[in-house]
Amino acid sequence: MIHRAEDVQARLFEEIQHGGGVGRKTAGAAKKSHPSEFGLKSPSQVAKNFVLDTNVLLHDPACLGRFTDNHICIPVDVLAELDRFKSEQTERGANARKIHRMLTETFSSAKNVTSGVPTDGGGTLRLVIYDPALCPKNSEMLSRFHRIFPDKERVDHRILACTLLLMAHNQAPVVLVTKDLNMQLKARSVGIDCQDYLNDKVESRDVSSYDVRRIEVEAAELQRFASTGEIVIENSRVSDIVLNQYVLLEAGEKQTMPARMAAGGKLVRLQIPEALKIQDGTALKPMNLGQRCLIDALLNPDISLVTCYGQAGTGKTLVAVAAGLHEMFNRRYNGLTVSRPVVAMGDQLGFLPGTLDEKMRPWLQPIHDALDLLMRPTTPLGPRRKQPKSESGNGGGPLKKPWEILMEQGIIEVEALCYIRGRSIPNRFFVLDEAQQLTPQEAKTVVTRMSRGSKLVLVGDPAQIDNPYVDSRSNGLVYTRNRLKGLPFVAHVSLSRGERSELADAGAQLM
Repeated sequence: MIHRAEDVQARLFEEIQHGGGVGRKTAGAAKKSHPSEFGLKSPSQVAKNFVLDTNVLLHDPACLGRFTDNHICIPVDVLAELDRFKSEQTERGANARKIHRMLTETFSSAKNVTSGVPTDGGGTLRLVIYDPALCPKNSEMLSRFHRIFPDKERVDHRILACTLLLMAHNQAPVVLVTKDLNMQLKARSVGIDCQDYLNDKVESRDVSSYDVRRIEVEAAELQRFASTGEIVIENSRVSDIVLNQYVLLEAGEKQTMPARMAAGGKLVRLQIPEALKIQDGTALKPMNLGQRCLIDALLNPDISLVTCYGQAGTGKTLVAVAAGLHEMFNRRYNGLTVSRPVVAMGDQLGFLPGTLDEKMRPWLQPIHDALDLLMRPTTPLGPRRKQPKSESGNGGGPLKKPWEILMEQGIIEVEALCYIRGRSIPNRFFVLDEAQQLTPQEAKTVVTRMSRGSKLVLVGDPAQIDNPYVDSRSNGLVYTRNRLKGLPFVAHVSLSRGERSELADAGAQLM
């Protein structure tokens, strides 16, 4: 039985050197070795060979079960690269450890890890070794590759060279799967068929459209809806509308009313106050249709997950925080937690100076700005901070802000998302800003932290992404919305109209 990932690698090299008859023999003897000893020869020439890059395994450890009846090839250099991440106390480190355990279990009863072991989908999984001194059939294609990319010790180049060797030894197609855009460009430049990992990508139409669905009704129907608060429309007009989706009922150009799809195929009127009132703070009124729909979802006690798309300046974060404060002061939740990922969520804060709070301050400043705006007092609140006297003898300091007092009491939490693993969050209104920076696995971690009585709000702009391993169709925000839409406790709102300023709106749309 193999217990560690290092044992898998050690066993692989032992098989090649001793069981395969290569060992420390001369280069002439190495040429007599069979390609299957290096994992270069596929068990069959019918199905495709998919070579998985390290970032694919870290992105989705379950990817080993996603390729049905095809052959999965993992270069041994990928195992070495996974070792760099396995000790991290992050989602990435957890995924690396999970992959190690899965590979260990898969190869524990295999006679040869390079020959291929069956997978549940009907394909095979095997490790592949690339070593210029040992591998047979150094093709002209491979020699050309090394002239273009002479650094043979770089992991990316070794994975590409391994893929070229697989192409030379198999008639069936060989495809490199990677989420690294630069790796994709390098692969295509030397004739390698390369693809992104598409399992968790949503359709373009689910991201590109920010407009509220419009449904035409008769004037009498709209009047009846205004008086009763609900309406049932024939199925042919609402068959593609999911539960808790927001629509705009129209009877002509000037008569419109927003509605939400409820259970039983009914469209119901929005239930929102005239303004979100915050104790000793600033009341916030919805400025447009999108914000009204968002507030309805945020205040609905039956909806425990809200996702929101919106470009810069649409007010998504401000409205979400205001709704959280409104609900908290109305005693519906024990407190408010506002967080954002340190891009990416697994990155460390050690390079910033100061204490943990001081390190996180640059990342969390937008949330502090929102709290300042919403809880700006009309009169000074709270005691003065007790500070040591300066050299000049003057003591005292600035007054505490209202939200700082609540933070000291634990009612409001403002924190980075680095350390959420292992937490259980009950009875909190949890706002996660910049959720588009998450990977699907990181988003799953956040969603599964929510206990009974909590509400999770994910807001972000799928078009603004700094994480190199996700894009507008594969990030955690759109993934969460796509996988959970239609559930009775999930709602989604898209904001399209900017309210920050005319300048900010023009910049978001035209620049």
